[in-house]
Amino acid sequence: MRRIQRTTITGVLVLAAIAAVVSFRHMHALCLRHGEDHLAAVLIPLAVDGAIVVASMSILLANRFGCRGGLLARTMLLVGSLASLGANIAVAEPSLIGRIIAAWPSAALIGSYELLMSQIRRASAQESAVVQGEVARDPEPVRDHDHDSLEQAGPDELGREDLRRTAWRWALANRLPDGALPSGRVIAEQFARSARWGRWIKRIGLEGKLAGRDHSTAA
Repeated sequence: MRRIQRTTITGVLVLAAIAAVVSFRHMHALCLRHGEDHLAAVLIPLAVDGAIVVASMSILLANRFGCRGGLLARTMLLVGSLASLGANIAVAEPSLIGRIIAAWPSAALIGSYELLMSQIRRASAQESAVVQGEVARDPEPVRDHDHDSLEQAGPDELGREDLRRTAWRWALANRLPDGALPSGRVIAEQFARSARWGRWIKRIGLEGKLAGRDHSTAA
């Protein structure tokens, strides 16, 4: 699966480079045709392509964490892609074949990018299903005792509870830009524990079992 995903990413990057070159030339010519000076004719295509890159990376990051990406990122990607596509068509030879040829690089990039996002979303969904199965078999159960009674627990148990709460507070304080919590792997890396432990902390935190005063901020 990862090999297929890497191949798709490589293909998308190649298409992005092709589309960027073609779109830059077309948008540059379009800007000059409509009265912009040479500097503006260079900067405007870069602004359009830059918006596409930033929005794409934002959505890609969100998809790696199992999210679809924020509305702003998807809107910027759509508007930038339409601007690029429109510029390509506007400077094409005024015939059906000419417009198809000019529009193809941008259209191919948009379609390929969405296919990549679909692969990442499916991979995230499969990973989530595996995590849920692993957590259900986790040998370290969550105790249902009142957390206020931790003062009566032994030092080892108290240390483990403190670490769990600390990890959960860290996850709440380091949300992603779209508000989602970090992945279990990221949480675990901060505390030198296994990814399975990090996923377990995330689950029991969301269930309120590391609640106290911290759980009110998780809603």
